[in-house]
Amino acid sequence: MRWPATMRSGAADTEVLSKGSRMNKTLLSTATFLAAAMILTGCGASPNARGGDDDSASGAPSELVFAVVPTDDSEELENSFRPIVAAIEEVTGIPTRIEAVSSNAGVIEAQVAERVDIATYGAFSYYLASDVAEVTPIAKDQRTPEPGSGAVLSLGVVAPGSDIASIEDVRGKNVCFTDPASTTGYLTAAVAMNEAGIDPENDINPLFVGSHDVAVTQMLAGDCDVAFVAEPFVTSILPARGIIAEGDTETAWTSDPIPGTPIVVGDWLSEELRAQIVEAVTGYDAVTAYEAGFCDEHNREAPEQWGAEYAGETACMWGGTGAFAFEAAEAADYDLIGEICEALDTDVCRSEG
Repeated sequence: MRWPATMRSGAADTEVLSKGSRMNKTLLSTATFLAAAMILTGCGASPNARGGDDDSASGAPSELVFAVVPTDDSEELENSFRPIVAAIEEVTGIPTRIEAVSSNAGVIEAQVAERVDIATYGAFSYYLASDVAEVTPIAKDQRTPEPGSGAVLSLGVVAPGSDIASIEDVRGKNVCFTDPASTTGYLTAAVAMNEAGIDPENDINPLFVGSHDVAVTQMLAGDCDVAFVAEPFVTSILPARGIIAEGDTETAWTSDPIPGTPIVVGDWLSEELRAQIVEAVTGYDAVTAYEAGFCDEHNREAPEQWGAEYAGETACMWGGTGAFAFEAAEAADYDLIGEICEALDTDVCRSEG
């Protein structure tokens, strides 16, 4: 039997850092707030409403809320996090509910209201959240047994035979992005365009289609000439779904590595509870989670890229990227996003009330 990941690696206990005071606690925007309010209202009762539901003896919430932001398949994404939720429930002893929220902005506003306790979203969304909500990253996805393997790339993909071979060639083209607040689906590509002398607002025809999968499929359908998306959607996620096959796309541009997808927790939770959540998330990998009984249903055979040690093993679906594990993260891991915003003068980087 293998030990949980932290025991095998000898990793030290993760210190959950308090964010302290913020320079700016204003809401992202009135429009964002109203959109989030509609989302939360649509979910029924506000996620993790406080008050009488807390355990009066311990001060712990009676329920934890774990927010995810679906792409086109909400059920698949939620199922991939159910084993992680099972680990959190095992370690904390607190029932934990997955809440599918339709936008990153909705999750952030729920965090401002302290109605979402745990969340996963892109690196840029954490950058925005950290300016308006008391949240701390505790973990980031690790795709393989190699530490640091959760770093992602943004790709500019085109149909075979396209005349776009580099970032310089996108001038005057129809360009599919995912969302203005997506690191891999917009921001890194926009910075690269600026560096190439291309205004990403005026020198191209930008189309924001909402998700990585839709960006790729709309590019292939001819709705745009190039799509900027996260690399896993092109190399593994969409091929695994049978949506694209090898040779359906070509890569015209590749970004530098971007920090892996964070899991963040609310600083309003007690230090003891936050430490327990860290233990649950980082203390297992996908294989030891299966051995612990966290995924009788949502599991798969260990993929080839995990190496010979895991060949033939059964593993839990461990998060939306199909990670091997989650490794410890801290706020400084995402300083790159601030640098991107300094280079790119865009409203989405400013949290103005």
